[in-house]
Amino acid sequence: MSGHSKWATTKRQKAVVDAKRGALFTKIANQIAIAARSGTDPNMNPSLAMMLEKARQANMPKVNIERAIARVADKNAAALIEETYEGYGPGGAGIIIEVATDNKNRTMPEVRNALSKNGGRMADPGSVMFQFARKGWVEVSDKGEEAMMVALDAGAEDVDEYEDGLIVLTAPSDLMKVRANLIDGGLTVTNAELKYIPTSSVSVTGDDEEKLGRLLDALDDLDDVTAVHTNAE
Repeated sequence: MSGHSKWATTKRQKAVVDAKRGALFTKIANQIAIAARSGTDPNMNPSLAMMLEKARQANMPKVNIERAIARVADKNAAALIEETYEGYGPGGAGIIIEVATDNKNRTMPEVRNALSKNGGRMADPGSVMFQFARKGWVEVSDKGEEAMMVALDAGAEDVDEYEDGLIVLTAPSDLMKVRANLIDGGLTVTNAELKYIPTSSVSVTGDDEEKLGRLLDALDDLDDVTAVHTNAE
């Protein structure tokens, strides 16, 4: 499968410190609040259902989830907006940065600063995005030919086997349907989300590879950043 990058998945360890857990919960809560604008019933709102599943996988407390959903009806709560920034990293790697923020005047300088301090730079809108495609991304712990056939029958656009199972790609609008079909087919789904998948890749090696790793970590550590994608391999 083209576009499978070693930097594609966010590095989150289970044994994170409390500060890291709090930051992760803040990111997820913001995503829940945005998704809930389209309806607070997850049975009628696939985007919300997906974010609630992500919260459960992160062991986010129920009270935090309920507070995030209730934010939709809170007229005093600061309005959250979704933004997507583009940049370049060491070695010419393209980077897509997704954020959820209540203050663009705070978030954009933070992103710009993280890039510039770690060998990267902001890019003009569209100059990086054309190298990526928006796709549904599902991780399955099963693998083997039979599991791959189940995934294809479930509506997958593409399937790739790796050490821990399968990566299943879908059209963005089909993500939750394919996820449900995979589960109904007896497979174990460990993650489902929307990602920017690179359609072409850039080889980054040596010092640039180490610098890029530090840059991606610095971006991911920003509270308002919800996802980071790159076409580095």
